[in-house]
Amino acid sequence: MAKILWADDEIDLLKPHVLFLEAKGHQVTTVCSGNEAIDETDEHNFDIVFLDENMPGLTGLDTLEEIKQRHPSIPIVMITKSEEESIMEGAIGGRISDYLIKPVNPNQILLSVKKILEGKRLVSEKTTSSYQQEFRQISMDLQDRLDEEDWKELYRKIVYWDLKLAESNDSSMKEILAMQKKEANDLFSRFVEKNYLNWANGIDTPLMSHDLLKKEVFPNIGKKPTFMVLIDNLRYDQWQILRPLLREFFTIEKDELYYGILPTATQYARNSIFAGLMPSDIAKKHPQYWKNDEDEGGKNLFEKELLGENFIRNRKEVKYSYNKITNLKAGKKLVDNFSNLMQFEFNAIVYNFVDMLSHARTDMEVIRELADDEEAYRSLTLSWFKHSPLFDLFKLIAKNNCDVIITTDHGTVKVDEPSKVIGDRNTNTNLRYKQGKNLTYEKKDVFEVRNPDEAFLPKQNVSSSFIFAKDSKFFVYPNNYNHFLKYYKNTFQHGGISLEEVLIPIVHLKSK
Repeated sequence: MAKILWADDEIDLLKPHVLFLEAKGHQVTTVCSGNEAIDETDEHNFDIVFLDENMPGLTGLDTLEEIKQRHPSIPIVMITKSEEESIMEGAIGGRISDYLIKPVNPNQILLSVKKILEGKRLVSEKTTSSYQQEFRQISMDLQDRLDEEDWKELYRKIVYWDLKLAESNDSSMKEILAMQKKEANDLFSRFVEKNYLNWANGIDTPLMSHDLLKKEVFPNIGKKPTFMVLIDNLRYDQWQILRPLLREFFTIEKDELYYGILPTATQYARNSIFAGLMPSDIAKKHPQYWKNDEDEGGKNLFEKELLGENFIRNRKEVKYSYNKITNLKAGKKLVDNFSNLMQFEFNAIVYNFVDMLSHARTDMEVIRELADDEEAYRSLTLSWFKHSPLFDLFKLIAKNNCDVIITTDHGTVKVDEPSKVIGDRNTNTNLRYKQGKNLTYEKKDVFEVRNPDEAFLPKQNVSSSFIFAKDSKFFVYPNNYNHFLKYYKNTFQHGGISLEEVLIPIVHLKSK
């Protein structure tokens, strides 16, 4: 039952509507003026207010403004005889919950009540019902022999339902989806394990990191400046929550997924993107620009140089800029100097915030609490983006009628299953992949590459090999096992094989 206030100077004529609502179990209080409506909302709590726009004395819009100032959370429905745009805009600007044109019938009124007061519940129930139907289809799809494109389509479905169920109160459905995602990740890991070496050697290769610029970016460099914004560690679900903000300024011409190379780590994947080469080819062709895991110093310090070599190898004479943003100050400076970017045909911008957020969540207790689960992790990403220099940069790109390509180097997965590994002191520290010699590990937990040459990965010594964690597993050494298990469980990591790490966005935006 809802407590309803209805303000209309002709309220006696609406008696049938009032009786109809009362027959449906609602309690209705009626008044004839704006001043009376304000007094009633001051003295009593109402679930919804119906407000006639064209009352003598204090108008409906004036009453709306006064009530909202005093009680901003009360849902208000504006009812008017007029269809003038200015009145509609004034009402909408006053944060109404619905807008009805006279004459209204009782069912319209009831529908408005249901939409406002039961909307979230009804949407949640509809979402749950729809996912229950989709669950069966996804389960059937997982039993099929899925190819590269099928896996992309299935992951899109999983992300879609992940976002939809996040709006629902049905925790049981969220748990079912989590179980289904886990099953999908297990099967996807096996799929990658079975096909990766073929892909690396050019057999039925989907779009991957080393071909991204050549196939998706270079053909789009034209007469006006083109921007490529690489947001480090941006998952597909995170892109989907940023998407509505950018649609205000851009037409989304292409919203695709591509396959990140292994390891799904910045040192390998991002260098591969800019070089247009697999990691071992970078090490061979440009040894001055490549550092192995055990080498000291930054591993991604020569992306601009690798990009230049990529242009030369593809016989493209392009005037380009490269900018890497790792803090707020650098982001603001880039926005302030935007006019300088307009002199270049191509601008590559690497933005590091999401990757830093992922690492900060591991290392800082306050970030762990703010991003306690997948939904909160997305929410924190969205909040950052809304107030970031990066969003300001996108607005400037749109204002100057330029096109932009958004992509990333890898995603990240929330890890929850430890897998024991033993290696010597030169073994790298990443929790999702290990490379070194004499590695001991649980074979069922990993995709092992005994000969790195086959995967076009640098070989640091004759007996070195790579292992990649599958699904949501993370590597833990037997020494201090319990300490590291507790510290790293439920953190976001990357470097291994999961839908979230490997299938990542490549998006083409055209300025409106």
